[in-house]
Amino acid sequence: MIPQIVVVDDDPIILKKAWNTLTSSGLKAVVLKSGKALLEYTRENPAPDLILMDISMPEMDGFEVVKELKKCEAGWRDTPVIFLTGNEDEDTETKGLSLGAMDFIRKPFVASVLVLRVKHAVELIRLQRNLEGMVEEKTRENENLFLHVVESLADAIDAKDNYTKGHSGRVAIYSKEIAKRYGYDEKHQEQIFMMGLLHDVGKIGVPDEVINKPGRLTDEEFAKIKKHPGIGGKILGNIKEMPSLAAGAKWHHERYDGKGYPEGLSGDDIPEEARIIAVADAYDAMTSTRSYRGALPVEVVRGEIEKGKGSQFDPKFADIMIEMIDEGVFPDV
Repeated sequence: MIPQIVVVDDDPIILKKAWNTLTSSGLKAVVLKSGKALLEYTRENPAPDLILMDISMPEMDGFEVVKELKKCEAGWRDTPVIFLTGNEDEDTETKGLSLGAMDFIRKPFVASVLVLRVKHAVELIRLQRNLEGMVEEKTRENENLFLHVVESLADAIDAKDNYTKGHSGRVAIYSKEIAKRYGYDEKHQEQIFMMGLLHDVGKIGVPDEVINKPGRLTDEEFAKIKKHPGIGGKILGNIKEMPSLAAGAKWHHERYDGKGYPEGLSGDDIPEEARIIAVADAYDAMTSTRSYRGALPVEVVRGEIEKGKGSQFDPKFADIMIEMIDEGVFPDV
């Protein structure tokens, strides 16, 4: 594809020379006589490969135009700019570079030098974008691999409990939906999904006979169960690349009123993601068959979550869960 260059200058002689120079060298050129004309052009046209722009123009100088370009949609906002200037003042260059300018070309320019500088800039931009694309692809591959490892670990956790197959996956889905409705962006939603998948990882350190015991646990057995958040926090705390993972595992059994475990945190002292996972975890626990009881009816579960607002649960996340129950989103999960 032929590179497109937009030239912005209030001097018609400069515009004509730039257009002739660029087009004769095989580049596509668009010339505009002011910063305002460029901003109007952005509304109806795709972003070029490069913008050559004069600094000293009436109404809006080049610096002001660059600031406005930063407010445009992604294509134009990220378009590299080379300033055209007859001013050799260091402060001018410093200001231009601080605004994100790629380079400066002195006026009056030499045609051959202009072409070389522009072609080098375009090639550099393309190499950079190709590299960014490769990095993004590798990042996605690594994230997918990590997700598969996490899902396998979640399956291993759930396999310890004969009655809760799929529990970690469901908690992850419910947590992500609560986060979405609360306003988390997509990246943050994916993070809380991961946290939900691994919230019970500490159960690896709890004996199977305690997890699967039918009937009521003794105080000693319950004390072993209560260790799983701390164990989970230590396991996930070793993943330095994602420090937030540990929060869901460590604090999903804290209560909003401070009567939970392992640390008795309350209110906003409990990490927000853990408060979300706590509601999702409680919902799935109540609607699943357990070793000591059958699944509870949805209306009973709804009542328990309503009753737990402000005591067991953060009210705003409990309200979102109740909204989800009333909409009947769970049968499709």
